[in-house]
Amino acid sequence: MVVATEHPYVIKNKKIIGGEPVIKGTRTPIRAIAEWWKFGAAPEEIKENLPHLTLAQIFDALSYYDDHRKEIEAYITRNNNLPVNGINENIKY
Repeated sequence: MVVATEHPYVIKNKKIIGGEPVIKGTRTPIRAIAEWWKFGAAPEEIKENLPHLTLAQIFDALSYYDDHRKEIEAYITRNNNLPVNGINENIKY
């Protein structure tokens, strides 16, 4: 089931990364864009590294991150705690 958000380019779909917020029409999680931003990348630099996204999508993702910082930070922490093989038996997907 796809859940729309108050951000036009952001959706949640249980079938895509377990319901983590992503850019609509992609599998790019908002956390990935937020991490680039946190590392100091400007939106234009993020676009260079994620060329399949538009600047509008990137700005909307950053807006979503700002509105839902606690949620996205939890996804960042979870992702950073995954083992190298990408499987962590302690996380329910």
